[in-house]
This record gives sequence, C-alpha cells and structure tokens, in this order.
Amino acid sequence: MGQRQTRSDCTVGTLEKKNGLPAGTVRNPNGRDTRSDKQVGTIRKDSEKKK
Repeated sequence: MGQRQTRSDCTVGTLEKKNGLPAGTVRNPNGRDTRSDKQVGTIRKDSEKKK
C-alpha cells in the first residue's frame, strides 16, 4: 500500500501522536516548535506563500 497524505484539517498534536513522533517534532521556520492545535493545512498554506 502507498502512503497517503495527511488530511489538512488534522492538527499538529494529532499528527505527532498518530505517527508516534515525540512532541515538538514539527517546527516553525524560526526553529521553535509549532503549537499542537495548529492545523496541517495552515502550515501548507504558509509554506506556499514563502515560495
């Protein structure tokens, strides 16, 4: 089976927990860890703006 993309309405905390990652794995561009209630879709949107 192929790997699926994470839903954009999933939060960072849920993503880390679901994939067995330690808290603070997902980071902001400045190096600080991302809030756990931030949605994956928002992170994707922000990264598209910077390109």
